[in-house]
Order: sequence, then structure tokens, then C-alpha cells
Amino acid sequence: MSAELLTNIADAVRLLAGGGVLVYPTETFFGIGCDVRDARAVDAVFRAKRRQSGMALPVILGDASQLGMVTRGHGAVEAALARDFWPGPLSILCPALPELPDTLTGGTGRVAVRVSPHPAAMALALGLGAPLAASSANVSGRAAVVRVADLDRELLSGVDGVYDAPPQPAGGLPSTLVDVLTDGTLRILREGAVPRAALVSKGYEVVSPC
Repeated sequence: MSAELLTNIADAVRLLAGGGVLVYPTETFFGIGCDVRDARAVDAVFRAKRRQSGMALPVILGDASQLGMVTRGHGAVEAALARDFWPGPLSILCPALPELPDTLTGGTGRVAVRVSPHPAAMALALGLGAPLAASSANVSGRAAVVRVADLDRELLSGVDGVYDAPPQPAGGLPSTLVDVLTDGTLRILREGAVPRAALVSKGYEVVSPC
């Protein structure tokens, strides 16, 4: 492994604060990310993944209080979704702050945000004091992994560190991605770990299938 293996949260936070790209565990798979405010680090995530420009990177928050660091376009429905489903695998599409790197949003001006229930992912964002770019730690088109030993060597050549902390990612479905429409109803853009029925059971109106 060419990237530095880290087991101490303080070392991992320092790497991120210094503009580094880090592989870290999430609730589903190992992710790759950086400080969302750092355009050069965001570009490095794209290079490590061999990811096409124009494909936005999801964002992980340390807690809901960091939402204002990436968007000011959220309203009452987004706040209710956060209360009902965070921490958890529900990503909410929101208007991005204009000062965020354009590459982070793929030029769309929007960003998908969630609070991961994995304690390491939350601790990294809280320790950094900023949200993290978050994409699966794999070269685009290849399989995501749940063990450090299975990380792609080609990917590792483009990152600065790997933070390995329990629990091991559980695999499974990706986060569900929803868009809140102007009338307060939800459109599911990707159905994943939070099924449509769970949204409906909480009283949300879902206007179209995934």
C-alpha cells in the first residue's frame, strides 16, 4: 500500500486539514474524500477514481449543523427529513453554496448531503470542522469494497492516507437520494437503503417512483 495507513483520528483529521485525500469507512463501503472547500483536493479525488468530470461527488456531514456549510437553500421539508433519517443512508439534494468548488457539484450547482451513521465518518467531519466529499473508494466502474485489504492499488496510488477504524463497513445498498420539489413533495432519484415505504410511513408525499 503506497498510501499511509492511519489508525488515529487526529492524524486523519490533520491529513484532511492539510488538503489531503483520505480513504475512510462509511456505513456501507470504504469511501474516498476530502475537505469539500478545497478545490485542489476535490480534483485529486476525481483523478484517483478516474472519475469523469461532470459527475458530482456526494457529501457527508458530521451532523446536521454542518448543513449550512454547503447549502442555504434547505427548508422545512429538508429539516424534517434530517430529523427523521439522520444519521442514516438518506441523501438530500440541495442547492450548493456558490463558493464550493464547481467540480464538487459537477457543474450542476446542487449537492447531495447526508450524515453517515458510521462513527468514523462523523468524527472526521466534526474533527475537521467541515463536511467531507464522499464517493466509494474504487476506480470508477470497479467494485466498492468493505475491507482495507481489498482496496484497489491503482486507487491507492492517488490518495494520501487510509483511515481504518471500526466498525467494518457492512456493504449493502447505497444511500437513497431524494429531491425536495417546490411544493414540498419528494422525488426519489435513487432508491437505496431507505425504501420508498419508509418515507411514506413518515408522512412524506412521494410523487414519482425511483
